[in-house]
Amino acid sequence: MTTSTALLVADLTGVAVFAASGASAAVAKRLDLFGVVFVGVVAALGGGIFRDLVIDEVPPLAFADWRYAVTAAVTAAAVFRLHPQLARLRTTVLVLDAAGLALFTVTGTLKALDAHVPAVGACMIGMLTAIGGGLGRDLLTGEIPVVLRREIYAVAALAGSILVALLAASGQARSGPLTAAALFVFVLRLVALRRRWSAPVATLRPPRTGTRGPQG
Repeated sequence: MTTSTALLVADLTGVAVFAASGASAAVAKRLDLFGVVFVGVVAALGGGIFRDLVIDEVPPLAFADWRYAVTAAVTAAAVFRLHPQLARLRTTVLVLDAAGLALFTVTGTLKALDAHVPAVGACMIGMLTAIGGGLGRDLLTGEIPVVLRREIYAVAALAGSILVALLAASGQARSGPLTAAALFVFVLRLVALRRRWSAPVATLRPPRTGTRGPQG
């Protein structure tokens, strides 16, 4: 399998996984079929559209290659049809989201590097590609986006992007090491959820109110 073919397979797998994640979240919100498919498609294609626009690949693959939109729509519709068999939808959404995060981190960073974006910029694009779909899904379903919470989410994607950039710089951008990088992001995200790891937040203290004695 050539590198381009492997990248396409990974990209379409990420599309399917994020479509399932978005559709599961929409089903949990009791949206109708159109709503479920729409949220699934946005979750699946949002990050990739951002990536392609940034690296000046116009039109984005989501519009130029029918396989992307069809994969997203069919997956979302299948989730809508099979949702009675999908127990514990919240757990399903979280696992699928972690898988999509991992896959899009790798493909987003690699595509940016292939477009001759410098390593730092490629890492940023890889991270934003990975979190873009989840951001759209959460906004459409009325949730505070995961990336804005205390959870380890964007940090996991950024760490994975850095790992991919290091592998590429050392000439190790092959299927085995890249699969390991995706597994690293996936496991890091799930372990962070399991152990409730979170980024630090500012501590807000109530303003101090001075007390004065009676004036004589």
